[in-house]
Amino acid sequence: MRKSNFALRLQPSLLDEARKVAEAEGVALNQLINVAVAEKLSALRTESYFQERAGRGDIAKALDILARAGKGKPPMPGDEL
Repeated sequence: MRKSNFALRLQPSLLDEARKVAEAEGVALNQLINVAVAEKLSALRTESYFQERAGRGDIAKALDILARAGKGKPPMPGDEL
């Protein structure tokens, strides 16, 4: 794995809190920051993925599938409310 250095400027209160959390979790501050950035990037990628998928959706086709769901099939045991 290739490593790089980056000077990160944090507000003192944020840095103090990050140090406390890292200590409580038993990890290095650097590891805590790496994991936090990875989690944020993952969340943003997931959001854009679902937006892209939703853009390809066909609402009329989906409603047609839902309208046909279960037609011609009697309820099975366990289907009752």
